[in-house]
This record gives sequence, structure tokens and C-alpha cells, in this order.
Amino acid sequence: MSKLTFKRHITESLRNLKRNGWMTTAAIAAVTVTLLLVGVLLSVLLNVNKIANDVQNDVEVRVFIDRKTSSQEQQDLKKKLAKIDGVDSISYSSRKKELNNVVGAYGKEFRLFSGDDNPLYDVYIVKTNEPKDTINVAKTAEKYQHVYQAQYGGASAKKLFNIVSGIRRWGVIISILLLFVAVFLISNTIRLTILSRQNEISIMRLVGATNSYIRWPFILEGAWTGLFGSIIPILIVDFSYGWMYKVISGSLRSTNMALLTPHTFLVEIDLLLAVIGIGIGALGAGLSMGRFLKLKN
Repeated sequence: MSKLTFKRHITESLRNLKRNGWMTTAAIAAVTVTLLLVGVLLSVLLNVNKIANDVQNDVEVRVFIDRKTSSQEQQDLKKKLAKIDGVDSISYSSRKKELNNVVGAYGKEFRLFSGDDNPLYDVYIVKTNEPKDTINVAKTAEKYQHVYQAQYGGASAKKLFNIVSGIRRWGVIISILLLFVAVFLISNTIRLTILSRQNEISIMRLVGATNSYIRWPFILEGAWTGLFGSIIPILIVDFSYGWMYKVISGSLRSTNMALLTPHTFLVEIDLLLAVIGIGIGALGAGLSMGRFLKLKN
């Protein structure tokens, strides 16, 4: 296709959008509603995935050391723990520090348990390379001498990992289904536009226009429709996410979890919505035009 022909197709596609006002409005509305759902879903899924990763990465194995264990035996135990597959780092928390943590969390009345009355244990806090490694590390650590107990959350941790896996899997499935719905809506809306211009297309074929020449203006119309239809969803998602980020981030400040920062996140979402809009618009138009031209042959 020559540059002159492509330029003519672009000019004609924009002219046709204006000429078919109500049809164009209906197509843009279909894109707008669909992309708004896609934008909201992607924003929620990506942040749920981010928070899930934060929660997973915060899962750790706490290895409680028998009270009668000597300093040398503790060091030997640490070396054994470091050799377990999946272990990333090990930190030490004394009985005194553990008690201070309890006092800070639950109140000063726990200061009564000080000195020899302290019922808590010295603890090795083991971080793993992958959250799923915590289960194996905990079970292996419990077999070692001088280990009173190894905690990783048990059933709660397993449930967490299953929930996170389910969210990711269903998020991908729902996103794909939404995109199929978007293509279907746009395809059917643009088909109405094509049917309303049957005479124009018939005349073009009578004067010798090829299928490719007839098809391109409609594909470009679909692309323009998708682009224009992405503007309102982009504005709504940007405004809503910026507001939600300010509201929710305050409550997450005291935890190890955080939402995706708007500055980079929204730019990526905006570009993605625009590309998706153009893509499904062009695809929907191409499918409708392909079926129409096939029937006319």
C-alpha cells in the first residue's frame, strides 16, 4: 500500500466517523464501557497481586530454640539451618527482644515476665528464597536437635498460597473473557455500520475496488473508535486510582504491604488501555468486514 493510498484511507475513515454520527457514538460507547471494566479489573488484579506478593514475601519460619541450649550449640544450629534448601537468610531474636515485642504489641502488663520469669524462647527467624519453601524449611528444622518448635503458619500459610494462586489464575481468565466480549461488542456494532453502507460498498466493488482497498477504511475506523473509546476509561481510572491510593495507602503504612505507586502504574495502564482499544477496535472491524465481503463474493 502506497503512502498516498494509506493517507486517503485515514482521511476517509475520519470522515466516515463524522458522517455516521449515531453509529460511531454507539461503537465508542461499547468500547468505553468495556475498557472501563477492563481498566478497573486490571487495576484491582495488579494491586491484589502486588499485595499478595508482599504478604507471601513476609511469610517466615520462626525456629524456637530450647532454653538449655548453649551459645555454641545455637551457632551450630544456625549453620545447619543455613544448609537447608530454600533458606535465604537467618536472623536472631533473643528472649528479651521477643518479650519487648510482646510488650509493644499487647501492653506493659507483660513486663511482669522479665529475667528468669520470661516464658519466651530465643528464636531464629528464617527467610526463604520462595514463600512456598517455608513449609519444607519448617518441617526440616523441627527434626534438628535443640529445636523446640518451628512455626510457619501451618494451614493458614497453605491457605494463603492457594488463595494467591487462585486469584492470579482467575484474574487472567476473567481478563481474557472480557477482551473477547469487547471484540464481540465492537464487531457487532461496526457490522451495523457496514450494513448501513451496503450501497456505498457495492458501488466501490463495481468500479473495481479490491477487498483490501474496501476493508482498510473500516479497519481504521475501528482503530479510531477504540482509541476514542479509551479516553473516558483512562480519565476515570486515573482519577479513581489516584484517590483510592491516597485513602488506602494510609491504612497500609504500618504493614509490609503497599499499593502500586500511581506515577508509573497509571502511565502503563493508560498506554495498555489505548493499545487494547485500538487493537480490539481494528480486530472487531476486520472480522465484521471479512464476514461481509465473504458473503458478497
